[in-house]
Amino acid sequence: LVAAARELGCDAVHPGYGFLSESAGFATRCAEAGIHFVGPKPETLALLGDKTRARALARELGVPVLGGTAGPSSLEQAHAFFDTLPSGRAMVIKAAFGGGGRGMRVVRARAELAEAYARCRSEAGAAFGDDSVYCEQFIERARHVEVQVIADQSGTVSHLWERECSLQRRHQKLLEIAPAPGLPGAVRERLIDWALELARATRYQSLGTFEFLLDVQHNLEPVFIEANPRLQVEHTVTEEVTGVDLVQAQLLLSQGKTLEELQLTLASVPLIFGAPFWGKR
Repeated sequence: LVAAARELGCDAVHPGYGFLSESAGFATRCAEAGIHFVGPKPETLALLGDKTRARALARELGVPVLGGTAGPSSLEQAHAFFDTLPSGRAMVIKAAFGGGGRGMRVVRARAELAEAYARCRSEAGAAFGDDSVYCEQFIERARHVEVQVIADQSGTVSHLWERECSLQRRHQKLLEIAPAPGLPGAVRERLIDWALELARATRYQSLGTFEFLLDVQHNLEPVFIEANPRLQVEHTVTEEVTGVDLVQAQLLLSQGKTLEELQLTLASVPLIFGAPFWGKR
């Protein structure tokens, strides 16, 4: 791809969503060839592409995360973490480098752990080229809300509200809704603040989402779970409700335009069509 881009005289590559959009290696190769990668910087991709490092960053910033293992985990470490769970609680094994529901299994009994661990590593290796997994406490009833972040090359960060993707099958999203229905204003503000704080800490550029789970059984208490440092398939939902063409904005930011020039700073975040204004921009 890099060779083709050079041969054709391209000055930028847009990796789409999926494919190589989160590949720090590909972004680095583009930079070495003098081609602009339309997306975050390679070091940001490397950091947020590793979910265990993203969780560690959140903890450093005081953003709450679920209990879990600190990094890529062995079967022995998975067993040890399971043994720390309160009676009746479950855990989930997740691929450290991946998404889309692959390399993920919920474990409710210690006897299930070894097989689930092996399956997760196998799926992760086949799907993402890295079979590292980690463990996290499982929330039985959760809402899944993601904040759409946008940032320019000067370090200015803003947002385009949130989407809710709680309706899932096999840990894969089926339906996206914006704004998140009935979300209390204080919770919305907290999620946006955390997403912006995480984005600033990583010197974020371009588009991305920071994702949270809200525990339905505990007053929607939110926790950070991961970041997707790319344009997402469901970006069109945000486009429809804000009137902002995210791909156009992404391309303009890659050319050096600022959020101020695009009228997308925090002071000018567009309101969501058809929804009452509920607080901070």
